[in-house]
Amino acid sequence: MASAMDIDHDVPTVLSVLRTEAPPDLAGDFYTMEDLWERRLWHQLTDVLVQFFQNPESVPLRTRVYTQFVGTFDSKINQLKLVSLGLATSATFQDKSEALEFMTALAGKVNTPASQDAYVYAQIETAQVKLQIQDLDGARVTLDSAGSILEKFDSVESVINAAYYSVNADYYKAKADFAAYYRNSLRFLACINVTDLTLTAQRERAYDLSVAALLGESIYNFGELLLHPILDSLVGTEYEWLRSLLFVLNAGAISKFDELAPRIATLPILQSSNEFLRQKICLMALIEAVFQRPASDRTLSFHTIATETRLLLEEVEHLVMKALSLGLIRGSIDQVGERVTITWLQPRIMTKDQVESMRQRLMEWDSSVKQLGVWMENSGKDVWAAS
Repeated sequence: MASAMDIDHDVPTVLSVLRTEAPPDLAGDFYTMEDLWERRLWHQLTDVLVQFFQNPESVPLRTRVYTQFVGTFDSKINQLKLVSLGLATSATFQDKSEALEFMTALAGKVNTPASQDAYVYAQIETAQVKLQIQDLDGARVTLDSAGSILEKFDSVESVINAAYYSVNADYYKAKADFAAYYRNSLRFLACINVTDLTLTAQRERAYDLSVAALLGESIYNFGELLLHPILDSLVGTEYEWLRSLLFVLNAGAISKFDELAPRIATLPILQSSNEFLRQKICLMALIEAVFQRPASDRTLSFHTIATETRLLLEEVEHLVMKALSLGLIRGSIDQVGERVTITWLQPRIMTKDQVESMRQRLMEWDSSVKQLGVWMENSGKDVWAAS
């Protein structure tokens, strides 16, 4: 086995060979790498390597650059950037088992007290590879291990948080856990600049989020997604109607929901959950009916609810009980009087239209208060004059 000194001595030869095999646009990078390596300028060398590995033309050379060159000084450079170079290398492997072995070894290399952030990053990406080979249980164990370490950090690079939520989202997508996917995917988007994603990636994410929002059993507030620019990537595509459906559902607009029913039937994953979606739009119609009323007037008759939700009168009580059990509302049911009194409504992230509706109601309330003030002032003057 060659010694570290022998490997060091061979570095110029290695770089020379790689340079002759590189595309013309990348050949100059190897002269820069050799110069910085000879002067032991590790920080500058790392930056050049990061740029090199980000270039799509470097794909055929990445493994050899990493193993034959980076491996000779990997302990001297920023360990988080070392992991990023390793990820770019791993992504070129056709055999995912080989990629898993590579990532596992990389995680072990950076598992030191001083580089726990890099270790967590490597663990997260190792979990991603496990997902790719359908080892869901193994991915979950690795993600949980990484998460337990993340919780101890006071702060962490956004790239690590983004990776953690992204891989968690992929795990829950594979498990068809729509609500968990929805939450983790939105957290992922909060860690990145959406424009850094390709348009294709934006559309895929928007599609998956839309389906998850529709089918998530605990998701009845779509405001955060509706206000997110990722959803606009569906505009002009065959799935633009999904975006419209979310706005319709959020507004509890049953008539518009019915208009989109033929579209829903074209998507098997939604068509198979048609009954659930019907219940969801009825619940959203109930919530919207309560939201549109002032807090002082939130006692609704069964007849009113049946009208708002387009249900039969005998179906109203079951719908209200479902809303109560989901924590969407709080209140009481008067079965004899056939009335429902709502005392609390689940907080919502409101769309612009809902904010405008609330603004109008506040203006009306303000006007009423002013009129009452004028009336009281005039009444007071009349009483004083009479006395």
